[in-house]
Amino acid sequence: MSAIVLRHGLIVARAGSRLGDVLIRDGVIEQVADQVEAPPGAQEVDAEGCWIGPGLVDLHTHLREPGREQAEDIESGARAGAIGGYTALVAMPNTEPALDNVALVAYVLERGSRTPLDVAVAGAITRGREGQFLAPMAEMAALGVRLFTDDGLGVQDPLVMRRALEYAKPLGVTLAQHCEDEKLANGGSMNEGAVSGRLGLIGRPAVAEEVMVMRDLELVRLTGARMHFLHLSTARSVAMVVAARRMGLPVTCEVTPHHITLDEVSCSNFDPRFKVHPPLRVLSDVAALRQGLRDGTIDAVATDHAPHAPELKDLPFDEAPAGMLGLEHAAALAYEALGSEECSPITFFDVLSRNPARIAQLRQGDRRFGMSGQGGDVVEGESANVVVFDPDSRWRVDRTALQSRSINTPYHGRELLGRVRSTIAKGRLVVDESVLV
Repeated sequence: MSAIVLRHGLIVARAGSRLGDVLIRDGVIEQVADQVEAPPGAQEVDAEGCWIGPGLVDLHTHLREPGREQAEDIESGARAGAIGGYTALVAMPNTEPALDNVALVAYVLERGSRTPLDVAVAGAITRGREGQFLAPMAEMAALGVRLFTDDGLGVQDPLVMRRALEYAKPLGVTLAQHCEDEKLANGGSMNEGAVSGRLGLIGRPAVAEEVMVMRDLELVRLTGARMHFLHLSTARSVAMVVAARRMGLPVTCEVTPHHITLDEVSCSNFDPRFKVHPPLRVLSDVAALRQGLRDGTIDAVATDHAPHAPELKDLPFDEAPAGMLGLEHAAALAYEALGSEECSPITFFDVLSRNPARIAQLRQGDRRFGMSGQGGDVVEGESANVVVFDPDSRWRVDRTALQSRSINTPYHGRELLGRVRSTIAKGRLVVDESVLV
């Protein structure tokens, strides 16, 4: 493993940011100084004008393996993540079959260990994600799983959710909930409101999300277990979680890049690439989510990277599966939502790296599958998971140039500001000049 020197960047740290160089060797940040001497044979990266910060951590990635490798597999998802500046991904369990047992979790962890990134697993809360019988969380936790979710479907039965929280608490793990009451959602394909009425599409009302958020906050209050709320999309949902946290409940929440940059009007042309669950909401919700990111009340940006085979996204809007790509342009979209020129580098790395690593319990790493520590500051002695982000780079999204096996991005052709220049994962330079090495 050769040494790497990052030159002349803004080294972002909570204790104070500074201009300087960073020397990485043997998987560890060895020196941070105004200027470092490059060892013989070192790779040098020009970081002038860029932010040097901890590698990004995605709490919410659909890698599709096993079962739907035609849309994505662990290797292609890791490549997409690396281009996007991610050094760690948490693989969601809604695969086929679901990740609801030790054998399947071990399979994904082993496959992930062959990639340059750290690939962690979120196990299913219930067997088969069917919402009826609890999965063996203790066995999966013994393998290192720290997040559990039936993502794609919220746990509909409140008694099952209560039992899951009671089961999870002594294990020291976190349950992550996809909050949508399926009866209220009524099979809708976009946000319920004036736009859905005009388009003649069945809507998924905001209350379908908010009722489940309210229910699960009360279950957290009852059990004392930790809960993370996935991809919240409404101002009221976030307000309820923030109020509960202020009362001392152990809750966190995330938003996605699409819920902070797109609104329901995007669905007006019936393009299925804009179909997601929960759906794109009204502009006032988008504004509230952006504000929550800026003021620190929302913990994390998570991609909900959801690749689909092209033929599925070519179906009519109300028949096509929900979900869109996110890994390769999430950093730029978060930068936009945080106010671009007004964006604090500290906040940027808080919501994309430090907080997600804390929520997923990835700070210490897990040597059993070669995982390193994530979300630490760029300081001497930390694991060398580092990203170089250029806040002034302008680029255009091209779905034909993505690393993902799928092309279902709604941002094709959109010009973005801010781009990952380099990604160093586990001490290796895997992306340089925005290209895989």
